[in-house]
Amino acid sequence: MDTKQLALQKHEEWKGKIEVVSRVCLQTREDLSLAYTPGVAQPCLAIEKDPSLSYTLTRRANLVAVITDGTAVLGLGDIGPLAAMPVMEGKCALFKAFADVDAFPLCVASKDVDEIVRTVALIGGSFGGINLEDIAAPRCFEIEKKLKEQLDIPVFHDDQHGTAIVAGAALINAVQVTGRKLSETTVVVNGAGAAGIAVSKLLLALGVKDLILCDIEGAIYPGAPNLNDAQSEMFLVTNRSGKKGSLAQVLQGADVFFGVSKPNLVTAQMVRSMAPNPIVFAMANPVPEILPEDAKQGGAAVVGTGRSDYPNQINNVLAFPGVFKGALAVRAKDITDSMKVAAAHAIADVLQPDELSETRILPDPFDKRVATAVAAAVAETARREGLAQIN
Repeated sequence: MDTKQLALQKHEEWKGKIEVVSRVCLQTREDLSLAYTPGVAQPCLAIEKDPSLSYTLTRRANLVAVITDGTAVLGLGDIGPLAAMPVMEGKCALFKAFADVDAFPLCVASKDVDEIVRTVALIGGSFGGINLEDIAAPRCFEIEKKLKEQLDIPVFHDDQHGTAIVAGAALINAVQVTGRKLSETTVVVNGAGAAGIAVSKLLLALGVKDLILCDIEGAIYPGAPNLNDAQSEMFLVTNRSGKKGSLAQVLQGADVFFGVSKPNLVTAQMVRSMAPNPIVFAMANPVPEILPEDAKQGGAAVVGTGRSDYPNQINNVLAFPGVFKGALAVRAKDITDSMKVAAAHAIADVLQPDELSETRILPDPFDKRVATAVAAAVAETARREGLAQIN
């Protein structure tokens, strides 16, 4: 039985990957009196007087809503909110397994930005944070922006920022392995959607100076046709030399390639045209822009993908559990760019210099040090920025 058949069989056996488990013992009349009526009236009245007590008298402080509209699910595209539920349940299971954060899936049957925003905003008070998931661009940018404006809890689109954080961590360690400096590398990012733009922004925040963002037509430059607002904003911070041309053309002489686009767009010959000992992160799933063996044939020194069957998997599970654990721990009002940078460095620093190699630039997803390190870095940054509501 192959993985696809086995996964379908297991999902039928599991009948869902999460469940609600009571945290209280309910065996006597006294138990009922304390957990429910009449005793439950007292925390209700306390929260009515002081809404902040919802964090200490309910589970809100450790509860994240995982929200999707089902329009950009993994590599499956727009399959709808119901079909997205197995992924959202899986995300919730990862939150619990890797950071002991409780999460609940909510699949919204709408593609209207304002309707989705209003839905999430109305239920936001029940949660300590909002994780947006698998929402297509450019809608995802506007939804995140509006929710951040309306809610005083962290709102985090994992497809953008989780990907960016782990990609940043991978680059931090890859430049060490290849003897480079972040500030002196030329980076090409292919894919100008949600993930590509977020990756580009975070790499710039980490210290990359020379970055070229490409879409299906090639390099994005001032005046390039058919760009949305989010892509147009990238003019101000990328492609400072104003390069034009196809992906193959702009890759020539580049130190680093990040692919968050489509399968089989890069050849071994294109890798050969890059700078000596180039770094290639081909993250399209399940088929990358170039297979690792082909990238190696082209001379790549470090190769990473989004797949678990190759070394250097760039996996969001290294980021989002710890990011939320840290934000929730200090009741942060937001997850900022500085927190994302701190998270990237925390992931990278889990591996000591003598642990790094061409095939090991990121810690294993099951390394228990990761979520703890990321949470600590995010919490400390929140305190420093004045966004922590508790210490």
